[in-house]
Amino acid sequence: MLRLEHVYWALALFLFGAAWLSFREKRLATSAFWAVLASLTASAQPVLDAQAAGVHWPGELAGAGVVALALLAPNMARGAPGERPKREREAERLGHWLFFPALLVPGITVLVALLGDRMVGSWHLFGGASITLVGLGVASLVSLAAAMRITRAPARAPLTEGGRLLDTIGWAALLPMLLATLGGVFSRTGVGDAVASLTSAAIPEDSRAACVLAYGLGMVVFTCIMGNAFAAFPVMTLGIGLPLLVVRHHADPAIVGALGMLTGYCGTLMTPMAANFNIVPAVLLELDDPHGVIRAQLPTALALMAVNLALMAWLAFP
Repeated sequence: MLRLEHVYWALALFLFGAAWLSFREKRLATSAFWAVLASLTASAQPVLDAQAAGVHWPGELAGAGVVALALLAPNMARGAPGERPKREREAERLGHWLFFPALLVPGITVLVALLGDRMVGSWHLFGGASITLVGLGVASLVSLAAAMRITRAPARAPLTEGGRLLDTIGWAALLPMLLATLGGVFSRTGVGDAVASLTSAAIPEDSRAACVLAYGLGMVVFTCIMGNAFAAFPVMTLGIGLPLLVVRHHADPAIVGALGMLTGYCGTLMTPMAANFNIVPAVLLELDDPHGVIRAQLPTALALMAVNLALMAWLAFP
């Protein structure tokens, strides 16, 4: 039975490989960074899976690992960029097949999420409460195999190319996880309750439209501040979405959550705090304007925000 910890172990194996490549190039700080991260990943307790098995680090040791990552990050060094042979870099020869591996990821993830809990005979193929994340891991591996088959890449390509990409991004590869964790910290420290109190004092709670605007715009603003909609979601949903929209105005929680998250993503398009999306690409592309990516995305972000707010006001209420 495939479970979430198996996905973690696969990711940890890749990170250990990246650490080994850096070690061979005598980039010791970079190697240590990926090795510590790999160890933390391999020992992680899947928080959505109460039946997860395995040996996990004590909290104090995991905290020491996080501190070690912070100390190692400023000393990381990039390796020699290197390039694949010209034949392997000619996307034209692949045609539309180039997109096939990418399309496999959402397709297989959805199939596993919908059908993964069914039994094959008397045996569950996938297990655990976080079956969608398990599906994402399986889909990524299948997509990798398909990409290697289509491109005829050698067996070492996933590690060498993945390690090269990690070198290019550096410590910023951790930003999505760190920002998502920040949202959990804010929720635990009562920020959601504070937001609820401020919102109650600032808007008419009996107005459905005002509550929708407060929730949607709050998701955008908090996402711009934190850099990630995952960090903003628990704060705004606990502060406004659940007490005002779901409980007071009887909105459908599934629709509120889905459209609320999509509205938050509009904030991701507009903030430099989402460095891995908006700043790193500008550096990699060597753009003259470091905020050029954000400027190009701004009209789309505002249009999508307006559409999401309208859909929430239309669809979420019976």
